[in-house]
Amino acid sequence: MSGVWVFKQNGVIRLVENPPAGSGKVLVYEPTGEVISSYSSLERILTNLGWERYYDDPDLLQFHKSSSIDLISVPKDFSKLKSVHMYDIVVKIPNKFRVRDMN
Repeated sequence: MSGVWVFKQNGVIRLVENPPAGSGKVLVYEPTGEVISSYSSLERILTNLGWERYYDDPDLLQFHKSSSIDLISVPKDFSKLKSVHMYDIVVKIPNKFRVRDMN
């Protein structure tokens, strides 16, 4: 098994596979407490929130919402997702995501 073990204050631990590289931070979907560990889980949540894939840049995954001028852009390789990308998502979708330390 590869990944990172995340220890929570309440004693619960879980394995997060393919964590974001180098940042020591994770993106969390607040309503469920889900740690985003892949683009498939991020895309599933964004789609449920009304965001759509935007296919303009071959090096990025991009999402837009028709009721907004915002565009979420993340590197196509999940291992290159950094805290700056995570905070961008938090700012554009307030009260749904947060960034926290991995431990």
